Order: sequence, then structure tokens, then C-alpha cells
Amino acid sequence: MIQSIQLLIDSLRDELQNYGEMLALLDRQQECLVARATDEIFQSISLLKAQGSAILKARERREECRSAVAQECGQAGDACFSGLIPLLPADYQPLLKALVEENNELLARVRRRARQNHLMLRRSVELMQDLLNSLLPARQSSVYDGNGHRPACAAAPRRFYEAFG
Repeated sequence: MIQSIQLLIDSLRDELQNYGEMLALLDRQQECLVARATDEIFQSISLLKAQGSAILKARERREECRSAVAQECGQAGDACFSGLIPLLPADYQPLLKALVEENNELLARVRRRARQNHLMLRRSVELMQDLLNSLLPARQSSVYDGNGHRPACAAAPRRFYEAFG
């Protein structure tokens, strides 16, 4: 059982490291958004996708380790940490509890930062759409509304040279 617990601890640490790396990438992306560094913003998206994949792998490994420890403790494979930790040797309980809490806190920070970045990106697209609409008022919107629909354009489309004049 001790070996399974150690694997669980290692997987929780790995997951924590991956969340930390994701948060650092999101912080960097936010800096690029504020600085309007478009090339770096595009590059950050591929880095974020790769880190998201690494997080998924770390989660899967952690879940496999948690399930193995649960089964060794005579619990169902889907037993949650709050029910599992008290069944483990007392020497490991504080560490496991701390790692689970840190992972949850860091995940919440990652979600908040991702939401902030998403809002900043969405606002940039909206501003660009407003600019395009002011230059070409009959142009159909390519931005989706809150319901996931593209607003229809009421005016008849004009040729580009007719929009100015």
C-alpha cells in the first residue's frame, strides 16, 4: 500500500506542477494581451493547448493512482479524497490533504485567469467588429451573440466603394 500511496503523492505533485505551468502561461498571455503583442498571443494559444493536454494526462494518472489506493483500502474505485484520506496511514494524511487542497486552489486560479483572458480576447474581437461595422455598415457580423447566433444584418449589402461617399 505504501508504494501506491507514494505513486498517488507523485501524481498529485505532477498535477500541481502542470497547473502552475498553465497559470504561468496564462499570465504571460495576459501580458501579451495588454501589450497587444499579436504574434505572441497566437503563439501562446498553441502553448496553452499543449499544456492543457499535459494537464489531462496528469489528471488521468492521478485518477488511476487514487483508484488503486482506494481499492487497496477496500473502497470503491471512485472513492473521493475526503473519504479516502482518513483511511490512510496517519503519516501520509497531512501531505495528501495539503496536496489535494493546493491542487484545488491552483485549479480555481487557472480557471479565473483563463476566464479573464477569454473576456479580454472577446472584447478585442468586439471592438474590431465595431470598427469593421463602422467602415462597412452593411457587412454581416461574424461575432456570435450570447446565445450562439450571428446577428442578421438589416441593411442591404453595399459594394465597398459605395460605403464611402
